[in-house]
Amino acid sequence: MKDVPFTKMHGLGNDFIVVNNLDGDIAFNAERILELSDRRTGIGFDQLLVIESASVAEAEFDYRIFNANGGEVEHCGNGARCFARYVRDKGLTNSTVIPVNTTGGLLVLRVIDQSNVKVEMGVPTFVPSRIPFVADAEQDFYDISVANQTLRVGAAAISNPHVLIQVDSVDTAPVETLGPLLEVHERFPKRVNVGFMQIVDKGNIELRVFERGVGETRACGTGACAAVAIGHKQGLLDKTVNVTLPGGTLKIEWKDFQSTIEMTGACSTVFEGHTRM
Repeated sequence: MKDVPFTKMHGLGNDFIVVNNLDGDIAFNAERILELSDRRTGIGFDQLLVIESASVAEAEFDYRIFNANGGEVEHCGNGARCFARYVRDKGLTNSTVIPVNTTGGLLVLRVIDQSNVKVEMGVPTFVPSRIPFVADAEQDFYDISVANQTLRVGAAAISNPHVLIQVDSVDTAPVETLGPLLEVHERFPKRVNVGFMQIVDKGNIELRVFERGVGETRACGTGACAAVAIGHKQGLLDKTVNVTLPGGTLKIEWKDFQSTIEMTGACSTVFEGHTRM
């Protein structure tokens, strides 16, 4: 193990530690990440974000994401905003438009000002095999059985898989009970993030998200994008929607079904520290 500097950051309360591994000399161990993510005995975070040298010509950096349980995932939108702020603050780039490579594909981060970043999150997919989700054919709504009840849900992937349930109120949504059950449901072979959406009107929703490998978080960028994409496909939402999560509000914009979905929101640095990895 070696001494590793980190920066604690958050996007609407979805919190991270960010580590510079441009030299490629830090080994990331799932057991150690789990220890560090503990909010009583470790640092405490939802995800560990890693900056690495670009492995493709189109990107300035590689962007890796590890959930609190130590598992590596494809995408984190709130983390992407913090990533952009970090590489600018640390002088790793002077760019205001920053392409980064993830295991889920190329992302483009646009720095608007000191606090706000817009992320081109990618084109949502509703094809069950690409989510992945076990279903006979693509539909706007699916029935899924869980906890002795049948739920009417939508499903999509924005690098990460998402399932969405419409609820009358996010305050009383069964996040703690249905979230863990749906996360590991057999119809989602790579597990799934679970969104609970309350529609205020076609341009405004409230949302809570139970993230795979983490639990409920204060905000989820891919979850907000997935909720808007699914809701728009179902005819329930406009192309531009304000998504209010427990940690704050994100603006989600989607021009058409062939376009990347865009997310704009704030991010903040909390403190600097060192740990052993």
